[in-house]
Amino acid sequence: MAFSKEIPPYIFEDDNSGIEIDIIKAALAHKGHTLKPMYFPLGRIPYAFTNNLVNAVMGDMGVNLKSQGGFYAKAAVIYDNVFITLKNKDIVLKRPKDLDSLNVVSFQGADKRYPKWLKKVKEDSRFYGVSDQLTQVKLLYFGRYDVVVSDRYIFRYFVKKLNLMHGLDSQEITEHKLTIDKPMDYRPVFRDKKIRDDFNFGLIKIKESGEFLRIYEKYISL
Repeated sequence: MAFSKEIPPYIFEDDNSGIEIDIIKAALAHKGHTLKPMYFPLGRIPYAFTNNLVNAVMGDMGVNLKSQGGFYAKAAVIYDNVFITLKNKDIVLKRPKDLDSLNVVSFQGADKRYPKWLKKVKEDSRFYGVSDQLTQVKLLYFGRYDVVVSDRYIFRYFVKKLNLMHGLDSQEITEHKLTIDKPMDYRPVFRDKKIRDDFNFGLIKIKESGEFLRIYEKYISL
């Protein structure tokens, strides 16, 4: 199954673990399936499916894989993306116009996912999309950028890592929840309909048993 390259705490490549990996693995295991993760840059995940490099993918990255023989499952993990600013900057974000004159750094593709908020920022060359999540935190903490768009758990993980690397004190931040992430953006896609159905069944079971929540709690406390 194709996953994105390392995105702590969701994906750790070295030992095939993380929130996303563990949840998919546990759901598939209910019907006896074994997960074998393969890692690709985000934009290559649909390519891996259409070129038969994998049997399944975690998300379609905006490419309709149904026409390529894919069966969409229920969303397992939904990223909780927020706009983040330093509290001491007193930045108020309530409408797109509030981003005028501000510099925004984010994960790659955020401008396409949230055009209402980021289209003008991109047009004015005030947007920087970068895959290295640690770089996002550095650019905010060191005053190079005013706003970070990131999943809140990814951001917190890399804040802790930055503090350990440089001995920095944690700065207070403000999280602005301005967007609603759609479950359909995070659906796994399987080549085999029965395995898709088995996955959906297993996902229900790990939620009922509390295993789903325990996996989250294990990693967000890192």
